[in-house]
Amino acid sequence: MITQKHIFLTPKKRGFHLVTGEILQKIGELPEIGLLNLFLRHTSAALSVNENYDPSVRVDMETIVDRLIPDGDSLYEHYLEGSDDMPAHFKSSMMGVSLTIPISGKKLGLGTWQGIYLCEFRNSGGQRQLTATIYS
Repeated sequence: MITQKHIFLTPKKRGFHLVTGEILQKIGELPEIGLLNLFLRHTSAALSVNENYDPSVRVDMETIVDRLIPDGDSLYEHYLEGSDDMPAHFKSSMMGVSLTIPISGKKLGLGTWQGIYLCEFRNSGGQRQLTATIYS
């Protein structure tokens, strides 16, 4: 069986945000076994699975990504939506907008220290929408 829900995440400031709990709350009960696919319907943010314990990991992730792909570089041509827009598109492409996570025993099959991140690359990204598809 395949089910699908559209989820709106609460707006987040720029940075890396642990959203596992928010997503699970909005999805509701999971099947005994299956797969969850999450697709982020935006081109200036991303999804990632990473450490869920130490918040400094999320701070360091933002520092590293911003150093690799800085805002406002004079080489960029696309500035229609601000100096953070083109770098946000590139970061989104590099990190990805889709995750597939196994479901076992009505729980996400994440590792002990793993959680789902929303990687917000815009200074004012707004509300982000996900499509959650469950294959059971």
